[in-house]
Amino acid sequence: MAEWWRGSVTYQVYPRSFQDDNGDGVGDLPGITRRLDHIADLGVDAVWLSPFFASPMADMGYDVSDYTAVDPVFGTLADFDALIARAHGLGLKVIIDQVLSHSSDQHAAFKESRTSRDNPKADWYVWADPRHDGSPPNNWLSVFGGTAWAWDARRKQYYFHNFLTSQPDLNYHNPQVQDWALGNLRFWLERGVDGFRFDTVNYFFHDRMLRDNPADYRTKEVPEGNPYGMQYHLFDKNQPENLPWMERIRALLDEYDARASVGEMGESHHAIRMMGEYTAPGRLHQCYSFELMGYDYTPAFFRGKIAEFFKGAPDGWPMWAFSNHDVVRHVGRWAKHGATPELLGKQAAALLLSFQGSICLWQGEELGQTDTELAFEELTDPQGINFWPEPIGRDGTRTPMVWDASAHGGFTRGTPWLPVKPAQLARHVAGQAGVAGSVLETYRAMLAFRRGMTALQTGAMRFHDVPDPILAFDRVQDGATALTCVFNLSPEAVSLPMAGQLTGPAQNARMQQGVLHLGPNGYAFLA
Repeated sequence: MAEWWRGSVTYQVYPRSFQDDNGDGVGDLPGITRRLDHIADLGVDAVWLSPFFASPMADMGYDVSDYTAVDPVFGTLADFDALIARAHGLGLKVIIDQVLSHSSDQHAAFKESRTSRDNPKADWYVWADPRHDGSPPNNWLSVFGGTAWAWDARRKQYYFHNFLTSQPDLNYHNPQVQDWALGNLRFWLERGVDGFRFDTVNYFFHDRMLRDNPADYRTKEVPEGNPYGMQYHLFDKNQPENLPWMERIRALLDEYDARASVGEMGESHHAIRMMGEYTAPGRLHQCYSFELMGYDYTPAFFRGKIAEFFKGAPDGWPMWAFSNHDVVRHVGRWAKHGATPELLGKQAAALLLSFQGSICLWQGEELGQTDTELAFEELTDPQGINFWPEPIGRDGTRTPMVWDASAHGGFTRGTPWLPVKPAQLARHVAGQAGVAGSVLETYRAMLAFRRGMTALQTGAMRFHDVPDPILAFDRVQDGATALTCVFNLSPEAVSLPMAGQLTGPAQNARMQQGVLHLGPNGYAFLA
């Protein structure tokens, strides 16, 4: 099916933390392959693999030194081929991360580029002369702190890096760079991948004139923990040239059967509008954002974000997620809205899986997993180290998957690269599989419910005007209401008049004489 991605559910795997099969404490491709049955049994459609390419691991693989090689810590190309074959045998599609806006400073192209101003790769990265006083060419900031410019004495120029100094940005104004990037994509398409997730998809191009970013127009009463958020990023990313580049990517994918693309929208100002622009016809198939990964858990918030997208981009398509490898897990973020972590975790599953759009699940959320509290000396994440103690880094959400109650949760027979602590060990696959009412079985039930109803996959959403803390909407198929979805987004009981009969999964819900009673974090589906 050419549009298998529309309304699909993807499961994100962080290779370092999923399953270690060789005992070195770091997850690997053979480990993922061995655990694919768990993912298939959930009932998802696809697996997204975070980077497993050759890398110095300064940013845990998001600093790539060879885009067509598997890093030895994860295995070999033969291991990847075996993973693809097993996934396809289980009916799973495989999407792989592509971190193409920047490379590692250990990439051969950057090593050549920095040697002189006139070598064949001289213009493959973003270089600029200093100001007359020796300072960087403008005020652009790095996501990871400080200026986004690093001095190179060989060229006597600065190079641009949106992230670490060891992650120089490629110059996509150079057509050779675009052609090279398309070649990397073709390599993996020929190996059988079903699509790509593009990291920081709005970061490819920069303003040629290198103009200063203005201050964020939103009032800041006190400085942010990360000053990057104090600028309005008008010139260092989000450039109009990004859109024709998306069209080149789409044209390549269209040469192959049933391949899909999803772009990560890393933007805090106009993300919903930009998601629509990037998924307009002839561009990306879907756009993934952080819009639902904040601390707001109100009906107005969810209604506003979803309605805004489909109003502004009727021909676009979103991919919604509540958590990923970069943010605090949602059971912890929204804890004050839950009567218990388990009730909240199960409600979040039902809520997310009832939204219009495609869905992405983060490994471990099907267990109701929480973040790990780490001491400074346990951190590996440069973001967490640079901004200690807050904003907290990303290691807390990246700790290993917990499979059973054995040492290190069955993740490794060695010493795990990040610890598995008791709070996380309490939530494991073996302890929830087959247990009625567990978070895991709730995910399985909701995924089966979604898969069995076309309206939940591709139907429109029509919101009800109901009082807080209730979120209610219809899923509409061919102009008719196929299902009404009702959620009590609070730890207190509520009731409201509703028509219909209970159907499918439910939590703390009962119908009595035309009134729907929802207990703490209750939800129901009505037909």
